Amino acid sequence: MKVAVFTTSYPRHEGDLAGRFVYDLVRRLRERDVVIDVVGPGTYRDYGLTGSGGAGLVASLRRKPWLAPPLAMSMIRTLRRAARDADLVHANWLAGAKIARYSGRPFIVTLHGSGTAGRFSDLALAERSPGLVRRLLRPAREVICCSQALAVAMREIGVANVHEIPYGVEIPDETGPEDEPPAVLFAGRLSPEKRIDVVAAATEGLPRIVAGDGPLRDLLPDALGFVPQNELFGLYDRAAVVLLASEREGLPNVVLEAMARGKTVVSTPVGGIPTVIEDGVTGFLVPVGDPRATRTAVERALADSDLRKKIGAAARERVRDYCSWDKVTEQTLAVYHEAV
Repeated sequence: MKVAVFTTSYPRHEGDLAGRFVYDLVRRLRERDVVIDVVGPGTYRDYGLTGSGGAGLVASLRRKPWLAPPLAMSMIRTLRRAARDADLVHANWLAGAKIARYSGRPFIVTLHGSGTAGRFSDLALAERSPGLVRRLLRPAREVICCSQALAVAMREIGVANVHEIPYGVEIPDETGPEDEPPAVLFAGRLSPEKRIDVVAAATEGLPRIVAGDGPLRDLLPDALGFVPQNELFGLYDRAAVVLLASEREGLPNVVLEAMARGKTVVSTPVGGIPTVIEDGVTGFLVPVGDPRATRTAVERALADSDLRKKIGAAARERVRDYCSWDKVTEQTLAVYHEAV
């Protein structure tokens, strides 16, 4: 089978974290003898709108809306060339469905529910403009949603052929030792939707590791900046607790990767996170925008190594059952065969 994958976010070099969830799936599918041509930033003219420090294409277009038509034309031309002899086009994000319908080939769409899109995210649009979402997705043969919350939302507005397939995650056999004293890790973009104000307040004075960069770096001046993925895995190992305080998410890789390494995750119950984190069992869930509750959960986990081991073991089993790479790859291949 030959597939053209269309995406607006994809790593441009070793260590680039942009679109790693797309890249990792492509790599696994190629190992299963699927021939894949990736149509991503750099293959079409993006006018500097993609890879803008992690801000996301939607945010970039809000600043320069006059570039939307030429960007779309560049994407369509490039995708049509790549898809000329393809069996299928696999588009990513809701906007990708608009481009893929002009590819001349059958197509499927993966919805990610990304928080950086704000009011234009898949979940927000499904709630505010369900008719628009249905029109965009109607030509798609199949629709993949990265979380249960997203799949339910799409089915409720009448989207057909919806499949819930999470991001895949590697389950390492061994992990490195924790820091002593135990530390809390935040890994992600330092931007408003991540509620960096809560992260800063909840971790003030605690041993912490901050991997990321963005417009709110002044709130976390000890941040290391963007960290390549291979180095990020080492930070997971060092951490006792991994924190996510976002107000919007899809199903963030940082949560799955931390759980796969047996870490206790403290997170807000947004997007697909409650699918994998059961409060007090496979992690801790805290209210959005509540630094006091967040700090209480972080301190509780930092203070009790036996509790962390118990929750970490349950977390590993949860992601092994839900989103191991073998399972995710098989599910995706089944959707491909169904679509063609």
